[in-house]
Order: sequence, then C-alpha cells, then structure tokens
Amino acid sequence: MTDRNFKMPPLEWIRAFEATARLGSFTAAAAETGLTQSAISQRIGHLEKLLNTALFHRRSRTIELTLEGEAWLPHVRASLNSLRDSSEALFGAVRGSLTFSASQSIIDLWLQPRLHLLCDLSTASISVQTMVLGAHSAPQDDVIRIRYGSGDWPHDYKLKLFDEQIVPVASPKLLKGQDHWTQWPRIACSGPRPGWNDWASRFDTPTTPLPKWRFDTLLPALGAARVGMGVLLTSQALCKADLASGRLVQLGSDILQHHESYWLLASRDAVSRAQWEKLAAAMRHPLGDD
Repeated sequence: MTDRNFKMPPLEWIRAFEATARLGSFTAAAAETGLTQSAISQRIGHLEKLLNTALFHRRSRTIELTLEGEAWLPHVRASLNSLRDSSEALFGAVRGSLTFSASQSIIDLWLQPRLHLLCDLSTASISVQTMVLGAHSAPQDDVIRIRYGSGDWPHDYKLKLFDEQIVPVASPKLLKGQDHWTQWPRIACSGPRPGWNDWASRFDTPTTPLPKWRFDTLLPALGAARVGMGVLLTSQALCKADLASGRLVQLGSDILQHHESYWLLASRDAVSRAQWEKLAAAMRHPLGDD
C-alpha cells in the first residue's frame, strides 16, 4: 500500500546520488553535473536525511555505497532512464540526416535490401559509408554503425541483427558429383567468423582438403561459391537470399552456433529515440515479408 505521507525527494538530489554512485566520487559527479563538490555532497546529505538512511560510507579517501544505497541504485537508474527515454520520444528532435557505416558485405547483403523500409523515418536524408578495414580514424558519435562482435560497446542504442549460425553452402552444380561434400574444394574467407578448423573441431570432420580459394571479404567468396568453385563456410543469415533462390544450397543439417554477430549501434547524437525504434524494426525485418 502506498504511503501518502512519504515525501518524494527532489530530482536534483536523486541525480546527484546516481552520478556519485556511478562515478565513485563527489568530485567526478560534480564535474559531470556542472556543480561544485560541496553542492553534490550537500544534496546527498539532504537526500539521506529525507530518507533517514545513509547511502554512502565516507572513508578518508573514498566513498562506498551502503547496502541500502546498493539496493536503491538499480531502481533509480531504471526510473531516470525511463524518464529520459519518454522525454526524448515525445519531445526529442528528429535528426534531419542519418549516416550508416558498415562493411561492403553487410551493406550489400543486409542493409541495402532493407533501406526502402526507412522511407518513413520522417524526411531524413540517408547516407551510407563503407567501413574500411584497418582504418584508425576517430569514432564519430553521429554515425549509425553495423559492427561484428559480442555487443559490449558503450553506445546508447544497440541491436543484435541476428543469431550467427555458420553453415557450409555450395552451388547446386556440385551436387552432381559422387563424392561427399567434405571432399570438394573449399573456399576460405577472412574475418571474425569461425572457419574450417573450427568446423572440423566441432563436428569431428577432416581439416583437409585445405581451402583452394581464399578471399578477404564475404562478397567475392559468395560469388565463387555461386559459380561452383567450391564449398563456403558462411553466415546462414547473410546467404538466405541465395538459399531461397536456389543459387546456393546448404549442405547437411549441421549448424555451428557462434556467440558473436552483427550489431546495429548508435548514439543519441546520431538518431532520435523515435527514429531508432523504426530503424531497429526495419533492420530486423525478414526479407520477403514486405
């Protein structure tokens, strides 16, 4: 039952508590919020007095959350995040232009087939930039990125595009041969995905024959597989169009699950909350379900 006599703490006191708990010091919280250290300390003191509970242990050189502070912190963060997200969704400025950065393979195989679904993202103009492998340029906060990994990036918005499942594929032309597919020429592709050695270890298959063809990106590797140059180990999600059209066939039912995959990443400088929600829906949209 709600206690109607409970007095809600002022928001600025709560923000001072959250910043201090997150950053681990009054000084850092003061720098982030634009206040003085004494002002942060004073607001937290008022908050503790109102709640009749100590939120921090003050040491000579450090501060630590009390058990009560640790218990309250997740609720504070969830409430502040909800308030921020709802405010941005209702009142946030819609970005006039959206810029995407991805590898050429993911642009061709995932992004471009779904770009038409972004037409209702207000009147924003859309730019697509090809990510150059090995480039060391400084990250841009106003760019929407598609990157491969486990998802541990410090972005405001993150979306896993699909679960990575690795499968062997080949042209139907090769099916006319009498040998089992593990004896056919193999195609290798550089990159972060598991390769033929990982496949051999997982399914106890020979590591030979060694790949006859090696490519540094997925697009030419898929092209080689389409014309019957060999068997390619690749992402099932990224070759769905080839599998659906019959240009490629999946060989067997074995699937190598991988913990990493492609993620859509953005900051609040790159896209508004409302735009992100539409963008996320478009990027997860199955092809053929338009």
